[in-house]
Amino acid sequence: MYIKRIFPVKTVLKWTRRDIFLFLLIGAIPVILFDLLGLKWLHVPWLPLGVLGTAISFLISFKNNASYDRLWEARKIWGGIVNTSRTWTIMVKDFIDIHDSEKTPINANLKEIKKELVHRHVAWLTALRYQLRADKPWESHVKNQKSNKEFKKQHYLVCEDTIAIEEAIKPYITEKEYTEVFKKGNKPSQLLGIQSKRLKELMNSGLIEDFRHMEMMNVLKELYTLQGKSERIKNFPYPRQYATLNYMFVWVFIILLPFGIMEGFESIGQHIVEDLTTHQSKSNWRHLAQEFIAKHFVWFSIPFSALLSWVFHTMEVIGENTENPFEGGPNDVPITDLSRGIEIDIRQLIDDTDIPEPYAWKNDIVM
Repeated sequence: MYIKRIFPVKTVLKWTRRDIFLFLLIGAIPVILFDLLGLKWLHVPWLPLGVLGTAISFLISFKNNASYDRLWEARKIWGGIVNTSRTWTIMVKDFIDIHDSEKTPINANLKEIKKELVHRHVAWLTALRYQLRADKPWESHVKNQKSNKEFKKQHYLVCEDTIAIEEAIKPYITEKEYTEVFKKGNKPSQLLGIQSKRLKELMNSGLIEDFRHMEMMNVLKELYTLQGKSERIKNFPYPRQYATLNYMFVWVFIILLPFGIMEGFESIGQHIVEDLTTHQSKSNWRHLAQEFIAKHFVWFSIPFSALLSWVFHTMEVIGENTENPFEGGPNDVPITDLSRGIEIDIRQLIDDTDIPEPYAWKNDIVM
């Protein structure tokens, strides 16, 4: 999918609100022990914690770059599918003709044959996107996060979750082909195989010359290549050792962070108290309020630690939500919309009828 507009701040905060509350709690517990219970030894030197934070920043950056590479490669693959689909259609439109009248059946209907080949290609697109939307074990963690499930429920709908693949493909192929395809495992591959078989029949019937048949077979070969590239991304996850360990390191940093910044805020409060003692009268009520705040200035470390934790964790989650570009997230490749756009283009090229409308956007999100 693709989000048309930039996420508003309100949406981002709503998406991560559970994490924010958790970070505030994690930041508050050490401060309570430090300030209220007097455990002043309960802190961590900032220098090693800063080194840890720097190392984790590099790890997060590496993961996000790798995740974006997977997303961008997926988008380039589907850009290739768009172009190759148009190429296939103009070949179907212009290459199929009566070249050998002795071989050609008398009742050959060129328009119906062209429609058949184009509709079967739409079926291939449909089967491929359903195959890419299928759940994988390594995607379930991200999909089942409460924040992601709530956002999906409120903001967009994946049509592959509501319409069965059988219902989506059936209008584009014959009953015999439907039975043949659904007997096998890899449905897109079976549909391309049927296309190849049909091209051979058309060549033997004198409707396609040898050279044109070879060129059209090269297009099918390219479609197989693009399908294989899509399957490579879908079936090979981002390496788990990087994903899991990186997630653990981020949480180690988040838990240690409040212990590392408390002493700094405590020191700031002591400097404020000293300054107030030197320059103001102790009988002033404003002075007493300022002195109280200064003595408990360490409590300001809670929102700061929560803010830093939120930044690190959100960047980690962004990489995690980007690494699988076909799973149906709000920032994935919009393969459903691309498939519908291809269908409209290629069916218009052959002057087909009953062409469907583009999918409607919901909350500026396209599937």
